[in-house]
Amino acid sequence: MSTDDQADPRGVMRNRPDNVDVLASTVISVLRDRQAVSCEGLRQFVLDQTLSRVLSKKHFAPDVILAELRGYRLSVDAIIDLYVPATARLLGEQWVDDKISFADVTIGTMRLQALLADASGASHVDHKVGAVRLNALVVIPQNEQHFLGASVVAAQLRRLGCEVAMSYDEDHGALTVRLINDVPDLILITCGRRETLTSVANTIQIIRKAVGSDPMLAVGGACQVNKKRVKELTGADIVTSVAEEAVAHCLKHVNSTSTS
Repeated sequence: MSTDDQADPRGVMRNRPDNVDVLASTVISVLRDRQAVSCEGLRQFVLDQTLSRVLSKKHFAPDVILAELRGYRLSVDAIIDLYVPATARLLGEQWVDDKISFADVTIGTMRLQALLADASGASHVDHKVGAVRLNALVVIPQNEQHFLGASVVAAQLRRLGCEVAMSYDEDHGALTVRLINDVPDLILITCGRRETLTSVANTIQIIRKAVGSDPMLAVGGACQVNKKRVKELTGADIVTSVAEEAVAHCLKHVNSTSTS
């Protein structure tokens, strides 16, 4: 029996070439990077792949991309809540860094909107039998460009069992007519810039004048550096971009009204 089997008691080969160890370390490093998870629960490799798909010059099929993302063991909810918004942020960052053109951002955003629509259609609606079904209106005021974020919130509201309508760039007259004909339980107004808070406050005044204090009014978006200040400036009932918080606040109002 040969004693020169080049193996130690643990079965590890001795005297193997150094490049084998280097290759193994490289593979482990790559796999670790591919599975790296951010504090939001995002896997960087999947996020990079999503960004690559929406910027590709090839044909974009949202159903195919959705199936691909699902193949990474992602839930539809995670795609809506995490990967679509994060990819949109990356588009904005790359445009600011002059890595992509405004046309790329526009096309990429439209593709994310299509992906979001497909994901929303596949999302499970959490509505218990006998539970209150809220009617919600998501308002993107004039001069706002926060369409994708508003669509994400609308998808989240639908998943929570709400009936959701969208108001895009309507002037105050059109918005008033809409509200008089159909008063929702909850109105969410997006505000992507602090500079437009005055305009949002005017919109809220128009809504109050049209339908009184019945609808619960929420303001959300990128304007929430100081929620207390935003609430004071706009007259909103709540300042949040979290659909669950808006719905919980509204249900509390609806329940208190029905029992009083």
